[in-house]
Amino acid sequence: MLNWYLVYSKPRHEGSALENLERQGFECFLPLISVEKIRRKLLVVVQEPLFPRYLFIRLDASQEGRSWNPIRSTTGVSRLVSFGQVPAKVEDLLVDTIRFSVSDASVRRRHFEPGEVVRINDGPFAGLEAVYQMPDGEARVMVLIDILSKKISLSVEPPSLSKINL
Repeated sequence: MLNWYLVYSKPRHEGSALENLERQGFECFLPLISVEKIRRKLLVVVQEPLFPRYLFIRLDASQEGRSWNPIRSTTGVSRLVSFGQVPAKVEDLLVDTIRFSVSDASVRRRHFEPGEVVRINDGPFAGLEAVYQMPDGEARVMVLIDILSKKISLSVEPPSLSKINL
């Protein structure tokens, strides 16, 4: 009988662990999510693991199944998640739910959220606080600043903004 289990990978090696396990014929699942990041002064969308360092693997729990020993020595894998000597099972329903939720293309973690208070770091408005509104095309974002008790919409580059921890 096949069950889902968790593999704990080496730091930032989830992809290589997935690739090497699949190359050995194991059925695996690595849930990914789109995340906005600032890279080289541009706001880009990258794919990151939903659960850093963890991926799911489907294994035969019966004794007729193939040996689990190659999993530990697979490049990118640290160990199989266990409670004592017993590998931790993950319910099929949970894996299916995660699979369904990450298949939705709208799932994304944004660098800035609408309504979030940010600080402008560059340009003529450096030092002012603003309210993040939305992306404005490919390389800029819209913010609201308060000048002379009037809200003004301003288009700025994302790297010139920083989050304010309130």
